[in-house]
Amino acid sequence: MCRLALHTQRLKGEIIRKSTVELISDQRDDAQLTAATTERWHHECVRSTYRSESSNHVESSRSTSNATSPSLIARVRRDDPEGWQRLLKTYGPLVYHWCERTGLNAADSSDVMQNVFLAVSKSIHKFEKTRESDSFRGWLWTITRNKVRDFCRKQARQVADAAGGTNAYAELAAVSEQLSDDSMSVTSPREFSGLLHRAMEMVKSEFEPRTWNAFWRSAIENEPTAEIAAHLGITANSVRQAKSRVLRRLREELGDFPE
Repeated sequence: MCRLALHTQRLKGEIIRKSTVELISDQRDDAQLTAATTERWHHECVRSTYRSESSNHVESSRSTSNATSPSLIARVRRDDPEGWQRLLKTYGPLVYHWCERTGLNAADSSDVMQNVFLAVSKSIHKFEKTRESDSFRGWLWTITRNKVRDFCRKQARQVADAAGGTNAYAELAAVSEQLSDDSMSVTSPREFSGLLHRAMEMVKSEFEPRTWNAFWRSAIENEPTAEIAAHLGITANSVRQAKSRVLRRLREELGDFPE
């Protein structure tokens, strides 16, 4: 491996290790979406098609250093350090949650979480949507499930070699073999709403306040389109366009949008 590749790999490893510690030490944001709102928002966000946008835009997106707002996955594939930070901030707590839900303690969950993202750094170029049902979250869960299994098997062997007999890790390893392919089976509603909340915080600054307000009131608060339009002084079609634009950007940030 050339020096540049080695340096890049070490840099990604350092970012992952540092971010893991920060994510675990940080207190979780108390601002959570309700379960009903989360379900409705998720339904909107994962729709396979969107209305095409006409030239009658609500407002143009704010100018940023990433004017074209490339997808999060595309940035990670380019080894963009900021892209990696965003990926870890968005998905790190979810991976940690998954690890805990499988029965691992806090310290082991932290170790496995690092292993997961190190594996992601080596295989992110292999991720692709070949079916409509494919998603980055599902791909990430598959890696997490495999790393949990690997960790438990390794720990079980080490304990067995040292003390003999069965141990807790062996039991966890057996349980991990039965884990579902569906990431939502191990994702609590609260943690899923946290994922959506983190993604929204990431992209909010890219939109003008009125555009974001129209999206929020329509997609999150489920207010009638006509009432939103009247209050903001825009057309009903503009409200729908604002909602579509933000949802598209959120899908990009979550890695569940076609490249």
